[in-house]
Amino acid sequence: MTSAIPQPERRAGWARVQLALLRELLSRPLTSYYLVLGCSALLLTLGLMMVLSASSIEALQVKGDPFYWFLKQSLSVGLGIPLMYLCAKVPQRFFRLAGYPLLALSIIGLVMVIFIGSTELGAQRWIYVGSLTIQPSEPAKLALVLWGADILARHAKGRLMEWRNLLIPLMPGVAILAVLVMWGRDLGTTLVLMIIFLALLWVVGAPVRLFAGILGVLALATVFMITSEAYRSDRITGWLNTWENAQGSGYQAAQGQIAMGSGGWFGLGLGSSRQKWDWVPHAESDFIFSILGEELGLMGTLVVIALFGLLGYAGLRIAARVNDPFVRIASAASVAWIVGQAIVNIGAVIGVLPITGIPLPLVSYGGSALLPTLAALGMLLSFAKREPGAAEALAARGPGPAARALSWLGLRA
Repeated sequence: MTSAIPQPERRAGWARVQLALLRELLSRPLTSYYLVLGCSALLLTLGLMMVLSASSIEALQVKGDPFYWFLKQSLSVGLGIPLMYLCAKVPQRFFRLAGYPLLALSIIGLVMVIFIGSTELGAQRWIYVGSLTIQPSEPAKLALVLWGADILARHAKGRLMEWRNLLIPLMPGVAILAVLVMWGRDLGTTLVLMIIFLALLWVVGAPVRLFAGILGVLALATVFMITSEAYRSDRITGWLNTWENAQGSGYQAAQGQIAMGSGGWFGLGLGSSRQKWDWVPHAESDFIFSILGEELGLMGTLVVIALFGLLGYAGLRIAARVNDPFVRIASAASVAWIVGQAIVNIGAVIGVLPITGIPLPLVSYGGSALLPTLAALGMLLSFAKREPGAAEALAARGPGPAARALSWLGLRA
């Protein structure tokens, strides 16, 4: 008669089986593709729900329609999803060529902001054309990713490259963008541009001394920008002493933390936020994560963080599995931009970083930020099809639901 297997050994065996299943799932050729697609869809859907909830009170007070900003965000999503689909279909060469005109248009837009842009909350970021609001610094992020990746890919030799090739023309191009954005007193976007730049350097294997020199220059520039503007100094004071300045410079941070703490484990429920009733400033954009934490609780915030983590993993997986230098560099820089921006936004809401005024990607209100982000994610989907075995797996999958529907209607052979 055989003896029973001890309980600890049975649990260890079950854990090994589950780990093996997870490894097998992650080794499939379309894992990156479905991770990017699934995480993007979930964050976008959650973002629409949270924009509706967070903006409804202020929209009713200011515009007389609680759905005003939700409908505008829905329009941006309606434009962004076809853009993402097109970017997932176009060949790689398109992205290599698109970086140059997009960079030129971004520079022109940033110059226009200096002369005709609107200043709000201490930063000059927006151009108003009737009811349309344009923020040129947002497409500049995508432009830097595409242009920088193409420049470095052209100089790449195998898996690494000579770091001296970074000096011309990448660093002057980044400097032009950074100076124009800083001219508009937009420290948050400047920080994101620097995250993209450092990601480009990291992928091509830049030496540590180059990183140290750039970080030193960035630190000096950041200190200068903070000390040169009184409102930035107030933000730092409000961040370091939030509760001592809860009725002054720390008001937004304090109210955001109150919202996060009010949600508990599972939140008050969708639409049940109390802090969105004129307590948390910019609840639909910069501080939407605080309303999310209040309505969906700690579990909801952890889900959002996990989705951004999976998105970052998928992008790095694409970069690691595709041999083309441009794909590797652009994939890593794109996820550094999106995930890095999410970290800065979430860090500001929970109080571990100063408030910079940048949105939470895919979740916050704002079409100028949403469209370039969706274009970058569509590009990642296009690159994911270049992973080993991905094209064959997609072909074996057969036509998708849209193609089958068109065929049923007689509109597709």
